[in-house]
Amino acid sequence: MLRVGIAGYGVVGKKRRSCVEAIADFKLIAVADRSFSGSGQMADGINFYPNFHALLEKEKLDVLFVCLTNDVAAEATRLGLQKGCHVFCEKPPGRNLNDVASVVRASKERPDLKVKYGFNHRYHDSVKDALKVIQSGELGRVIDLKGLYGKSCVVTFDQSDWRTRREIAGGGILLDQGIHMVDLMRLFGGEYKDLHSVISNAYWNYNVEDNAYALMKSESGVIAMLHSSATQWRHRFQLDIGLTEGSIHLSGILSGSKSYGEEAITIAYRSPKDRGIPKEQTTRYNEDNSWGEEIAEFHRAITAGESIVHGSVEDAYRTMELVYRLYCADPVWQQTFNLQSKPGTDLA
Repeated sequence: MLRVGIAGYGVVGKKRRSCVEAIADFKLIAVADRSFSGSGQMADGINFYPNFHALLEKEKLDVLFVCLTNDVAAEATRLGLQKGCHVFCEKPPGRNLNDVASVVRASKERPDLKVKYGFNHRYHDSVKDALKVIQSGELGRVIDLKGLYGKSCVVTFDQSDWRTRREIAGGGILLDQGIHMVDLMRLFGGEYKDLHSVISNAYWNYNVEDNAYALMKSESGVIAMLHSSATQWRHRFQLDIGLTEGSIHLSGILSGSKSYGEEAITIAYRSPKDRGIPKEQTTRYNEDNSWGEEIAEFHRAITAGESIVHGSVEDAYRTMELVYRLYCADPVWQQTFNLQSKPGTDLA
């Protein structure tokens, strides 16, 4: 039986608890959250603590789930590794690239322990089906990608929301939500060497961005366009993937808020005779199993010695590196926030 602790017992922490309890040999024994005024025990027998330091000091854990704000996520992950825990951490992996580099170094010191990050969009059925089609080669090679991921200000950009405070969040809509789209663009298009961006906080006027626009070219020649936005007024997720023999359109994403619309994939098959109206096939999904599936993979990695397929510490670093390079590609944004564009560690 693997003893599990959750650091950060808010909405996400409670959702992770349900995933933990679905795994037979995971046993939740303690949680930590700043909402607790001290230490004690809940009615169901789960111990609670006011912070992750107390949790890791008082409890002997095998597995730690980190569901904390960006300013302390990397610290909690490192401490968990030092205490001998396998660690699952939510995205983003930290406030900046140096935060993630520190976890890379810590994980190299404990190669016997697994570290996984919660990039759960890779586990959505529409994304998995798109990847299968691309890997099969039936639509040829990827030419380009165009992605939009947008929120209304009501959800993220509230005056009391920690996500609007750079010292805690590290960044705005691109780091908080757009990082999922950045990660998917890496999944489908590879690593990007050339990029241009415009980063803006012109509407909400916080010291984090409310819009990010990017144009990127991968090492294999794939062109990607990205818009991460907090001024959409309605929640939107869409990703268009152009290929030499057709196209894939992902629209909507199933989420807890149910505000992004139905999740669907439309596959179009190119034909010399289609005259711009190709044969299409649309599949709609009504269940989101992504949260449970990524925890099941994490469990297998721990118990069966399997590799982390998605969300490894190296993957998290590369995705965070691309986000940071997008910030730095806007010279005004880079100068305003004194950002350093060089990577923080060597993964070789």
